[in-house]
Amino acid sequence: MSSKDPCIGVCKFNDDVCVGCGRTKREIKGWKKLGKGERREALAQAHLRLLALGATGRRKKK
Repeated sequence: MSSKDPCIGVCKFNDDVCVGCGRTKREIKGWKKLGKGERREALAQAHLRLLALGATGRRKKK
């Protein structure tokens, strides 16, 4: 799993979770400061959140 920024440009929130990437607002804000291991953990948690939301995580059409 890559630790690259997972933002897909959707940026709509269900409570505190982005339905585009699955990260919390806090994770998004602090993304650049996280270490590689912390990013991987955040991405794993984000994936689980997207599954729980039933979100697809698809990019916006241009």
